[in-house]
Amino acid sequence: MKQKEFTIPFSGLKQEKHNFEFKVGKKFFESFGYDEFNDADIELEVFLNKTSTMLELEFESNGTVNVDCDITSEPYEQEIASRMELVVKFGDEYNDEDDEILIVPHNSHQINIAQYVYEMLVLAVPQKRIHPGIAGGTLKSRALDRLEELQPKETRENKDEIDPRWDKLKNLLTDK
Repeated sequence: MKQKEFTIPFSGLKQEKHNFEFKVGKKFFESFGYDEFNDADIELEVFLNKTSTMLELEFESNGTVNVDCDITSEPYEQEIASRMELVVKFGDEYNDEDDEILIVPHNSHQINIAQYVYEMLVLAVPQKRIHPGIAGGTLKSRALDRLEELQPKETRENKDEIDPRWDKLKNLLTDK
């Protein structure tokens, strides 16, 4: 079983709301074979509402992951925040086919939330990872300098100059 510290024993809990706090780091993601984060520092809070027929779980996370920029390959800290809800019901056999409802056997006394935490956090990171210094113009890197050099000349020069060949095409519109 992955990440034993993410196992919540619910059988001895009273029927009320409970709060659990977890710290998620790089090792957590490595245990799933996920290596796209250079580092991770995420606070996770899980609120569990136990009733006689089900468990309602609410996950909230805040923190940062260190990722490489898609444009420059420079590492940077990407802030992430996410929220997810999960309902745990009791049934004859284990069933996790639904993303928001988990069915566990009647005789279960604990639940491991590691897989749900992993998916929630990986999906919280933007698909396109761009170093904040690129938009602000503060990032200086060889990759950005090289991209500037390789940019087509027309975009760097005066854009107001019109190629005279286009003037001939404009005449076609007026020669009706």
